[in-house]
Amino acid sequence: MSLPLEGLAAVVTGAGRGLGRAEALELARLGAAVVVNDYGQPGRDGSGEASAAPAEQVADEIRAAGGKALAHTGDVADFSQARELVESAVAEFGKLDILVNNAGILRDRMVFSMAEDEWDSVIRVHLKGHFNTTRFAAAHWRERSKAAGAPVYGRIVNTSSEAFLAGSAGQPNYAAAKGGIVGLTTSTALALAKYGVTANAICPRARTRMTEDVFAGLQQPDEGLDPLAPEHVAPLVGYLASPAAGRVNGQLLVVHGGMVAVVERPRVRAKFDSKQDTFTHDELDALLTPHYAGRPDGETFGAVEVLGLKRG
Repeated sequence: MSLPLEGLAAVVTGAGRGLGRAEALELARLGAAVVVNDYGQPGRDGSGEASAAPAEQVADEIRAAGGKALAHTGDVADFSQARELVESAVAEFGKLDILVNNAGILRDRMVFSMAEDEWDSVIRVHLKGHFNTTRFAAAHWRERSKAAGAPVYGRIVNTSSEAFLAGSAGQPNYAAAKGGIVGLTTSTALALAKYGVTANAICPRARTRMTEDVFAGLQQPDEGLDPLAPEHVAPLVGYLASPAAGRVNGQLLVVHGGMVAVVERPRVRAKFDSKQDTFTHDELDALLTPHYAGRPDGETFGAVEVLGLKRG
């Protein structure tokens, strides 16, 4: 009996630990050959000396279980190293079929205290890192499609966050990057559909070193699988990477603890028309002020209300 991803080759970034590790192991379990990418810095803020150990350990796990894997330790936020990552998959496995973008760092600070480098570094790793790998994977698929004169197989799974949906007061850099990833994903989905490629994004809730503060008050159960374990997220990534998800494109999905929610695009909540050619201040005051009266302070364009998500 064949496996869903048998004969396919994947790249998973940030795969040395946490979510990326669980996703790489899942893709391998489903039959994919996997390039395990991780820059290997120990600090969740991107600090510390880079190390090959995290990527190599996960690649070793995959090979020990009978799968195919290659460790890659490049920095995906570096344009040339991202190119080399995609090229390494093609050189090792003959092609690239699946790209899972997961690499990221945190440098939390309130917006009024954030330093320029704290903003730039998070945007660089999350948003630019997603773009870099996507750009070279997309070029690979476009070239293959043109050569074949037909669509090819391609899957992109990007990692966003509910911090973009519901807000995160101490993470303006992270929330902005994760929102940008959704825009990148939907744009990519439209651009690559004719080549046979899909692009989707997930918002995972999982207990990792990136979220240790967020879930500090939620202890792991003494028995059974932790509902916030990364292993709950990995099956959705495996599905989105598979032929079964061929009609799923440009979607955003929240996933955690045995739950998957498909997020709608933003909808218009209310519409107001001026009685003359253009609005005046007084007319806007008369229409909009009553509309917002009584709403919670700091509500973000209805995302929390519409999506049924909890803050934090």
